[in-house]
Amino acid sequence: MAGIDFQTEIARAEELAGGGWTPRELCLLNAERKAVEVASRFPDCVVLGADTVVSLEGQVFGKPGDFHEARAMLERLCGRVHEVLTGVCLVQKCERKLCRFVESTRVKFRSRQAVDPEDYLRSIHPLDKAGGYSAQEDRGRLIECVEGSMSNVIGLPMERVLAALNKHFLTKAREGRHCQSPAPEPRVKSAM
Repeated sequence: MAGIDFQTEIARAEELAGGGWTPRELCLLNAERKAVEVASRFPDCVVLGADTVVSLEGQVFGKPGDFHEARAMLERLCGRVHEVLTGVCLVQKCERKLCRFVESTRVKFRSRQAVDPEDYLRSIHPLDKAGGYSAQEDRGRLIECVEGSMSNVIGLPMERVLAALNKHFLTKAREGRHCQSPAPEPRVKSAM
C-alpha cells in the first residue's frame, strides 16, 4: 500500500517470552532479534523486523496457544483499555545502520455484555494474533475506540515505519528493486 516493493523472509531467531522484560522491552528485543538474523543473510538489504504484543496492566498477551486461551484473553480485555505495542527494528548491515522504536496504541474493547466471544472467535483466526483478536476483521464488534495508530493495531505502524525508512534508509528502494538484483541501492526485506 505504501508503494514499496518488499519480500518476506522468515526469521530463524526464536521469539522470547517472559524473562522479566517489560512488554515494551520484549517486543523491541524480539523485533531486533528477527531483523538482525535476517540481515545477517541479506547484508545489502534494508531489513524490517517487527513484533507486536498486547499489554494489560503490564501483563503480555501474545498469540494464544488454543481457542480456550484466546477466549480467556478476550474476556480479560473486554470493557477495558489495553495497549498494543509494536517493536520495530530496521537494519542495513552493510551500511551499519540500525533504527529501533516502539509504537504504542491504546485500544478500548466493548463490555463483556456487548460481545459474544464464541461467535467472534469463530469468525476470525485468533491463534496467529497477539491478544487473540483481529482489528482488521473487527467491524466494530469488539473494539469500541482506538487512541493512536490503527495500522499499529492491525500489525505494523506504517506512519512511523515510512518516516524511519525515508529518514534513515530509502533512496531508490521505492522504485521496486529486489534484494536479488545487483543494484547498489538499499532494498527492503521484511522479517517475520
